[in-house]
Amino acid sequence: MTARLLRAVVYAGAILSTAMLVLIIGFILVNGIPNLSPTLFEWEYTSDNVSLMPALVDTVLMALFALIIAAPVGIASAVYLVEYARPASRFVRVVRMTTETLQGIPSIVYGLFGLLFFTTLLGWGLSLLAGACTLAIMVLPIIMRTTEEALLAVPQSYKHGGLALGAGLVRTIFRCVLPSALPGIFGGVLLALGRCVGEVAALLFTAGTVAQIPDFGGEGVFALFDSCRTLAVHMYVLASEGLHLNETYATAVVLLVLVVLLNAGTNLVVKRLNVRG
Repeated sequence: MTARLLRAVVYAGAILSTAMLVLIIGFILVNGIPNLSPTLFEWEYTSDNVSLMPALVDTVLMALFALIIAAPVGIASAVYLVEYARPASRFVRVVRMTTETLQGIPSIVYGLFGLLFFTTLLGWGLSLLAGACTLAIMVLPIIMRTTEEALLAVPQSYKHGGLALGAGLVRTIFRCVLPSALPGIFGGVLLALGRCVGEVAALLFTAGTVAQIPDFGGEGVFALFDSCRTLAVHMYVLASEGLHLNETYATAVVLLVLVVLLNAGTNLVVKRLNVRG
């Protein structure tokens, strides 16, 4: 009787979760697909045409710069914690506790920090660079923890075999350990990418809401200090204004497709890396 009850509860939970997911996705698709039009993908945003193309480009740029900053730092930190630091040392425990704490901090807190530090103290203003640096801090714990778990999952025999053959520790790490952990590391980086794509609160305080593509051709590196908006922020702004609800649903469809493609790409790449490994 107890087993049947537990099985029924598990099935009910699975059905409810699936139904809610289907309901949300269906609602977005039904309301958004009819409102998709070529004008939404024009390069220039105007009051007459609330194009989402600038926001789409800004989303790619924001996520790219955030990962360029966060990925090397996160991976290097994880390598140090696993391969160089003493496993039971107080320093390692403090770093891991801090990382886990940072993962649970609301994004609005990161946004306030970015507003006070990057936009005000450093004088960057509401800009692409300020938003990317804030996102980098947000996703750094994700990359660190996933990389650390991937490295810990590599059999110690790989490392011991490399050292026994006369390879140094650095060479062993880069030739034996990291290639074996690459699927997990790559999965963590793409997980962080998904977090960057869907973030809103932190970017409202750091990147602003200007619908424009930074002019790197004319301004060079100074275009990093241009204000911009991502797809998630674009959707929030349109919804809060209440003037372009149809375009809001269309933007939600594009954002949903982007997230689905990221998840599918992550699974595909990780599977191929596992097969090669």
